[in-house]
Amino acid sequence: MVEIEIDKSSGFCFGVVNAIESAERELKKDESLYSLGDLVHNNLEMKRLKGAGLKTINHEELATLQNKTVLLRAHGEPPSTYLIARQNNIKIVDATCPVVLHLQKRIKDCYEDIKDTDAQLVIYGKKGHAEVNGLVGQTAGTAIVIEKMEDLERLDFQKEIILFSQTTKPLDGFGEIVETIKSRIAEGVQFRYFDTICRQVTNRLPKIKEFAAAHDLIYFVAGEQSSNGKFLFEECRKTNPNTIFISESSEIEKPMPDGVQKVGVCGATSTPKWLMEEVAERIRSLNS
Repeated sequence: MVEIEIDKSSGFCFGVVNAIESAERELKKDESLYSLGDLVHNNLEMKRLKGAGLKTINHEELATLQNKTVLLRAHGEPPSTYLIARQNNIKIVDATCPVVLHLQKRIKDCYEDIKDTDAQLVIYGKKGHAEVNGLVGQTAGTAIVIEKMEDLERLDFQKEIILFSQTTKPLDGFGEIVETIKSRIAEGVQFRYFDTICRQVTNRLPKIKEFAAAHDLIYFVAGEQSSNGKFLFEECRKTNPNTIFISESSEIEKPMPDGVQKVGVCGATSTPKWLMEEVAERIRSLNS
């Protein structure tokens, strides 16, 4: 008999839960609700929300919208989005994660303090990511985004550097960036850095490694476009090479191989619990 366990620490983070609950509340009140970008990086969850009436738009479409209600997802938005909303009489339902909102304010305050100096405000994050776009927007587009070690060549180590991080970046990556800047910054030049990484997300890593190690085979469930999903999957697979990435239960077509007794189901911060439960049920049905 195959034993199946769903990882209790996997699934939506607080920010995503808040955004989805906000959407569901608004949809009960008004049939016309727009989301600026996908609310969550999971196609099946988006399909469910669209079935309830949610319409997804991009920034170009937002600029043409008038007198409508638009929900801002957990990633947050730059000031320009709020300006367009005011100009177009758009009602904003702001579901920006409180952790991201706090970081936006810190970066904006820092920018106001240094904008008339030659100090460099740097963000460790993924270029083009919605959260990073919102953070860069707090600096009138002047922040330097560092995604990997090679990007450090864009910095002037003779001038002050202030470093922040996207909330969902890995702690070890941030630490490497900090130590490299410390080793290269000119003598007497100030370097300030702030660990602004969300612990609810980063604490998933040790937990998911522990979960992976406790099972013969792991099904990691996430949307293919989820950055967090890709990262956690790779870390999960390092711990347990018998880790399989799937986006939906129908991808499981065969019973478990001989010798597999304990199967684990886990996922990203954008993976709904109902989907992991569906995967577990699919495994049961194929192995009953």
